[in-house]
Amino acid sequence: MPKRGYHHGNLRQALVEAALELIEDKGPTGFTLSEAASRAGVTPAAVYRHFAGRDDLIAEAALQGYEIFGALMARAYDSGGPSALSAFEATGRAYLAFARKHPGHYIAMFESGISVNRTPELAAAARAARRVLEEAAARLCQHIPAAKRPPATMFSAHIWAMSHGVVELFARGAPGSAGPYPPEDLLESGIGIYLRGLGLIPPDQGDA
Repeated sequence: MPKRGYHHGNLRQALVEAALELIEDKGPTGFTLSEAASRAGVTPAAVYRHFAGRDDLIAEAALQGYEIFGALMARAYDSGGPSALSAFEATGRAYLAFARKHPGHYIAMFESGISVNRTPELAAAARAARRVLEEAAARLCQHIPAAKRPPATMFSAHIWAMSHGVVELFARGAPGSAGPYPPEDLLESGIGIYLRGLGLIPPDQGDA
């Protein structure tokens, strides 16, 4: 891939964008700060004015990813339809769409080994993204008697895990990852089975 070049006056962002390209090309541990500097069109010494090391650079990419992710999930939920169920389903589709459209961010967020607690800003962005799904889960469960109602954090964590698994196994395009069904169908049918188990949709209803 040709060098991006640093021309627009925002070196910090140029380095993040260079890192995202390198993460896609080589993985989060497959590049050096010098390579990021070279791709951004600056000297290695310039990087250290903004980032103490590669992990700090990846953490910034993850932070921006969570901000994009949270906004995308919120928009999907708000425009997902009139019912709590249709809005909830929209967040699942948004998860797959984000992984496809922003693979560098996705890897930085979930596959780099960088803790979401590395910085207060990163932790806050991650919480805000999770909160969208938790609020969607809470709304969907409102009519379940309180004594039988699963905690929204647990409900949303189950759906998050299912979404992540579908992305990792079938939506990232890795060799050998092709499945017998489209990722969207796998996720929606999985969510449907989960919701039936909670009694949130009737047994004879079509796939969620």
